[in-house]
Amino acid sequence: MPQAGDLASAQAFCRTVAARHYENFTVATRLVPAHLRQHLANVYAFARWSDDLADEAASSAAAADGLAAWRRGLEACFAGRPEHPVYVALAETVRHSDLKIEPFADLLSAFEEDQAFDARQVAVRYPDRAALLEYCRRSANPVGRIVLGLEGCHDPELVAMSDSICTALQLVNFWQDVKRDRRAGRVYLPAADLQRHGLDETDLDAASASRALRALLQEEVAWAGTLFDRGAPLVERGPALLRPAIRMFLAGGRAVARAIERCDHDTLRTRPTVGRFEKLRLAWGAWWELQVLSFAGTR
Repeated sequence: MPQAGDLASAQAFCRTVAARHYENFTVATRLVPAHLRQHLANVYAFARWSDDLADEAASSAAAADGLAAWRRGLEACFAGRPEHPVYVALAETVRHSDLKIEPFADLLSAFEEDQAFDARQVAVRYPDRAALLEYCRRSANPVGRIVLGLEGCHDPELVAMSDSICTALQLVNFWQDVKRDRRAGRVYLPAADLQRHGLDETDLDAASASRALRALLQEEVAWAGTLFDRGAPLVERGPALLRPAIRMFLAGGRAVARAIERCDHDTLRTRPTVGRFEKLRLAWGAWWELQVLSFAGTR
């Protein structure tokens, strides 16, 4: 780990963390303007380090202590006193973009919530959609807000569109992974929705989804779809050089939703995925659009 205060080494450290933990990081960063790539690495390294503190600690108590210390480090970073290499690099991003602490603190609170569930030995449960949306507000939406902020975009209407896309992306990921999450002790289907369809958590242990569960998942995917629709205007109204990436993530989320639909919403029998060709097509389209915009000098 580099010495605190060495910006170049800290930035290289963040790039390494990002590349090591996210195999598509190099591809993803090619879909944003070159001047943002290091900043994205810094932001990703912050989120990755936070997640590792929560997931890789020797005990729940150690995880809670680590996250508390990491939060103090975040506060010191925004006060101009970064210590950890991730915060040294992130401080430069903050200076560059005038980012506020709130979305970073929200991300940390989501990690702390996950850990609190584990510490109480209570599996993750959400009583209704409002509670699940509150979790998404802190675990998913800050990412979009930070990325918009990197391009100086803080317009409330555009931020709300970004929130809708980020929440929808997280929701379709939940519906894609119902079986995997259940095995890990996590249920993201709201309890009120399960009850309304005459279901309980034991129905998630079956080898394949019942008709009632498929009907519920169809409803949940449609809910995510309305959020994608609500955020879709951001593709045309967001910062110009971010539009290719926004378009790709929106299309990718809709592709996951279609994959769930193709398996008749039975995500217990099989985990629906987006094919490699489809991923490449989306990435190539976004990359080409960025080249055109960059060549034209559009901002």
